[in-house]
Amino acid sequence: MHLCFYYTMSEQINETLNFQPYNSNRSNLVIPEYGRNVQRMIEYALTLEDREERNRCVRAILSVMGQLFPHLRDIEDYNHKLWDHLHIISKFKLDVDSPYPRPDAVHLESKPDRIPYPNNDIKFGHYGVYVERFIGKCSEMEEGPEKQAFAIAIANLMKYNAFNWNRNTVHDDVILKDLANLSKGKISLTDASALSPIKAGATNKFKDFEDSLHSGKKFKSKHGHGPKNNMNMNKKKKFKRKP
Repeated sequence: MHLCFYYTMSEQINETLNFQPYNSNRSNLVIPEYGRNVQRMIEYALTLEDREERNRCVRAILSVMGQLFPHLRDIEDYNHKLWDHLHIISKFKLDVDSPYPRPDAVHLESKPDRIPYPNNDIKFGHYGVYVERFIGKCSEMEEGPEKQAFAIAIANLMKYNAFNWNRNTVHDDVILKDLANLSKGKISLTDASALSPIKAGATNKFKDFEDSLHSGKKFKSKHGHGPKNNMNMNKKKKFKRKP
């Protein structure tokens, strides 16, 4: 008797308070960013038989969708995206007067074409494939000051790329030799002084610290002391207890 009374009371409470089901028992959200209320409004618009009333309802829904993301209104074709999202949430069943064509469901579900992986046969990886393309263009040019200036610019770029790859050894003679090798003898620069000098940029302090650990040298920071000295300095500090 007590069990039956409990069930009748729980049913009355559920009917009175109109408890909502868990989200796991509800339908899936098509675009979760807009929330369930927007999806319910679109589902309500699908039930309207009068086209005029359905169009007014859709315009109100679009206004709500736009208010959810006001920072995106400066994006180009923002209204077009809202209309597309509206059709997607309605599962392409909404028949309204749209200023934009309805998106195609088949095209939306199709996967993009696979991008082929570039298989470039690079002779010198530290120069890069674009340097070899520049050399190919320069080799086809006629002899003259324009080709000479282009060759010097390519040699400077090769020197810069080689310096990024290895900061310790960058020789101008090696750059000119590699340039002649890549061009199959069509580009020949004999004057190494034509190449621009490269200034060493700011080195990586962590890389220098790692190198110092392997080489046994003492690493000094910009303050003039290493990590062990920092620890010793902290130990020497006297901390006074607050009264």
